[in-house]
Amino acid sequence: MSQHDTPHILAAIESMRGTLVLARTLVESGRKVNLGGLDAGTAALCAAVGMLPPGEARSLRPALLGLLAALDGLGIALATP
Repeated sequence: MSQHDTPHILAAIESMRGTLVLARTLVESGRKVNLGGLDAGTAALCAAVGMLPPGEARSLRPALLGLLAALDGLGIALATP
């Protein structure tokens, strides 16, 4: 992978974060959500980041932390009765 891949990976991270935020909003409003495919998307992102040189991968850390926060938020929403 090269620097040219980093913007595409960042876009994928942001897209997944948006999906998680939307899912949380739906759950909080009482709607059911289908999380099918989330595992595969997460695995693909992890593989892509893992193939980057360390410096490039580090540059994605803020976006990955945002993704983790969105996932944690969804988890809390799903656990709330």
